Amino acid sequence: MFDWMVWTTPVAVFFSCIALMLVGMTVWEIKSPTVMRKGFLPIATTRGDRLFIGLLSAAYVNLAFIGLAGQLAEVLSLSEEPSIWISFVASMLLLALIMKKG
Repeated sequence: MFDWMVWTTPVAVFFSCIALMLVGMTVWEIKSPTVMRKGFLPIATTRGDRLFIGLLSAAYVNLAFIGLAGQLAEVLSLSEEPSIWISFVASMLLLALIMKKG
C-alpha cells in the first residue's frame, strides 16, 4: 500500500512525531479543555488550531527544503545534498514556536 513512498528514517520519524502529537493533543484536550487566546498569529486560536497551523508550516518547511536542497548543494559547493534532518529540526522548532507563542 505504501510502496510509492520512500520510507527513510527521517520520514518515519517525522510521521511518528505527528502521530504522537495528535494522540498527545487528544489526551490533553480531554483532561484540560482549551481556551481561545491571541498570540502573534493574526487570529485568536485554540491549541488544536495552533497544532494544525504548525503542522502545515512544518510540512511547507520540509517541502521547501527538499525542493531547494539540490540548489543549496550547488551554491555551497557541497559534495552531496544537505541532510533532511536539518529541515526536520527546523520544522519542529517552528512548530514549537507556533504552539507556544502563536
